[in-house]
Amino acid sequence: MEHKLDFNQRFAAVKWGELCLVSLYLSVVTGIIVALQYQAETPYFSTTGMDVLVPFGTFWRSLHFFSSQGFFVFSLVHLLAIFINKTYLQMSWGKWLPLIGSIPFALLLLFSGYVLRGDATGEMAGLIAENICLSVPLVGELLNNLLFSVTTEGMTRVYANHIVGFGVVWGILCWDHVRKYRANIKNHGLLLSFFFMLSLIIDAPMEPETLSSTHIAGPWFFLGLQELLIYIPPLWSGVFFPLTFLAGLFFIRHTQQPGRVATLYSLCWLGLYIVLTFIGLCR
Repeated sequence: MEHKLDFNQRFAAVKWGELCLVSLYLSVVTGIIVALQYQAETPYFSTTGMDVLVPFGTFWRSLHFFSSQGFFVFSLVHLLAIFINKTYLQMSWGKWLPLIGSIPFALLLLFSGYVLRGDATGEMAGLIAENICLSVPLVGELLNNLLFSVTTEGMTRVYANHIVGFGVVWGILCWDHVRKYRANIKNHGLLLSFFFMLSLIIDAPMEPETLSSTHIAGPWFFLGLQELLIYIPPLWSGVFFPLTFLAGLFFIRHTQQPGRVATLYSLCWLGLYIVLTFIGLCR
């Protein structure tokens, strides 16, 4: 029990929220640099051209990629810390709901970045996302027009949502929570150094537009969903399945029996998704 308490105290002592914000700041700054060189009309060629024609283009693109990944990963760890320390019990339902609602938009921010590359992975991810949206009864076409519309508009809608739409919605939903944190970049030199060194050593992924392989793996966080799409129709696997997880996270705040059931369901959901992701990685 003492070891468990000691681990919880150490885990809580790490300022995960600040790490998340610092990663976000770096992602936004490098995103502006990358956006100045990006052309939505020719996504693949403008991205590959950035690596060849722009001074340190590969470095800036890699730094944007890894800092964005860091933002999402630290967000997940920060959420885990909230659950471990049960600080969510101190939040009202009205404040807890926007935080849970911000998760899909953080995912969409990261996911749209993959789509905008215009390479084999990005193109396939965009088409899958579009088909999932269109599978929603009655509002599917409207939802697709708001989020992706890759088939009819190329990367134009995705680009607009990536640089403005998704980020603005995420910021509105998280503002009451985020404004409590004060992230001084000077205090996180180690994290910044890590991102800089990683970007110098490893290039951000970029694949040919067409591959001979019959299977194209999507982003790492999308693999479980991509695998589930093989067995279950898009409406159930791509819409209802993720929504049940968000519902489980929301009701975890309940202190009575519904909270315990929601916790158990969320853990089972995560276990199943990890298994599906592992299967997807082995393909």
